[in-house]
Amino acid sequence: MTVTSFTDYSLRALIYLAIQQKELSTIKEIAESYDISRNHLMKVVQELSHREYVKAIRGKNGGIKLNREPKDINIGTLVRELEQGSALVECFGDNNQCVITPACQLKKMLGEALEGFFVTLEKYNLADLIQPKEKSELTKILNITAD
Repeated sequence: MTVTSFTDYSLRALIYLAIQQKELSTIKEIAESYDISRNHLMKVVQELSHREYVKAIRGKNGGIKLNREPKDINIGTLVRELEQGSALVECFGDNNQCVITPACQLKKMLGEALEGFFVTLEKYNLADLIQPKEKSELTKILNITAD
């Protein structure tokens, strides 16, 4: 299973915000910390805001911050939500042209594997990604000024 860059950037943004916690962060700061596209990150943040994972505050002194406690953001749920339209293989999609589909068991097997992937991720929350040791290292790597 490969997650999309959209989901990857979503997780990265949430990690950044979980470390920053009390202060507002800007899309520019996050994009620069990860050296990723600001435009793509803007779309990611809009979706995270729409799904109420983050709170976006407009204006001169605006920014974004987590809308929930890190322990209340389930990684598996988030990935499942963001990846729900992705077809692992052609037969999972709406435009399936595979000629062996009627006799193939691969779709069933891959479906089970995919479900196992999500079930495993559902064991974790955002707080698990920023335990004290990791948080300290991430703070340095991302050049975050945390309180």
